Amino acid sequence: MPNKESRLVYSTETGRIKPQSEPKPQVKTDGIIRISRETKGRKGKGVTILSGFNLDAGALKILAKQLKKSCSTGGTIKDGLIEIQGDQREILKGQLEKMGYSVKLSGG
Repeated sequence: MPNKESRLVYSTETGRIKPQSEPKPQVKTDGIIRISRETKGRKGKGVTILSGFNLDAGALKILAKQLKKSCSTGGTIKDGLIEIQGDQREILKGQLEKMGYSVKLSGG
């Protein structure tokens, strides 16, 4: 049974509305897409990391979906990087070159 004398107190300046955060400024790159493989922090499971895109969030999401479909695997977008499950470097390099991107394999 709620206490009848309890009253919710909040600021009228912002109230319960969460203030919107400012979008992060997009980092300009040299236009070369770098593809690397990483296992750190993933219990030995490898992922392929794609970086260097000059795309907004919506376009990056669409591109990631196309690349995941071409590899028949899952993946995600984190901090402007596309992560594709498994070692898919050669497949992704071919796909991105067909799309007109300049691609480099980086890392070991």
